[in-house]
Amino acid sequence: MSDIKVLALDLDGTLTNDQKIITPRTRQALDRAMAQGVTVVLASGRPTAGITPLAKELGLDKKGGCILSYNGGKIVDCLTGKALYEKTLDPALVPRLCAFAQAQDVAVLTYNNKGIVCQRPEDPWALKECFTTKLPMIGVEDLAAYVDYPVCKMLITVDPARRDAVCAAGKAEFEGQADLYPSSPFFIEAVPMGVAKDASLAALLETMGLTRENLMVCGDGLNDRSMIQYAGVGVAMQNAEQPVKDCADYVTKADNNHDGVAEAVEKFILRED
Repeated sequence: MSDIKVLALDLDGTLTNDQKIITPRTRQALDRAMAQGVTVVLASGRPTAGITPLAKELGLDKKGGCILSYNGGKIVDCLTGKALYEKTLDPALVPRLCAFAQAQDVAVLTYNNKGIVCQRPEDPWALKECFTTKLPMIGVEDLAAYVDYPVCKMLITVDPARRDAVCAAGKAEFEGQADLYPSSPFFIEAVPMGVAKDASLAALLETMGLTRENLMVCGDGLNDRSMIQYAGVGVAMQNAEQPVKDCADYVTKADNNHDGVAEAVEKFILRED
């Protein structure tokens, strides 16, 4: 029997193919791993509501499992819907981030339990987040006034030509108060200090009485590096960026369009060489 008790999976470019679909072989491998008692954690930068449909598709709401959303800002138990871990932005930062975006003439958005909330609902870069998360856009008059609930992250959306300059200005303004970093050519994440996928997985393992040796992770993006390095078995997809492959214990022969996750699960958890 494998020592792996927790399997954390990045979504885009890892678990799902380029059509955002979980293919049958991967689905079957995950079903068999869960039947052996492995806890599946869907780990993504997406908001919780943008991961929930995939969690239901895999049956995590009935079999158990977790959603790790906002790049590690929150972990939810799929069975109970209870938050096991959460780090939120200081409420005082919300109006300041809105004012910063206004001064830079870019859009900023956040999320509620129904979708994406933005003062500039027509912004073409903000609409890309609707496509990624499959969530509706909710236009509001005044985002800072609208947000009266805890926020795990805000997302600044920007023309790629201006991304680095806007990000540098944001890092300078919010130094020591929030982490700002690019997550795509047109997105800048604004999250609480120290939020990362590895830190929240460590907190989850502690609540389960397990160690990193019991954790296997699959990913492809730069924001997956920390959890791949942290895991007992860190797996990079064949389609991963080179720095991600460099820090992995194993690189799959197949990419995300050809069941790379199934290959890793069969090899390390189901032990089918």
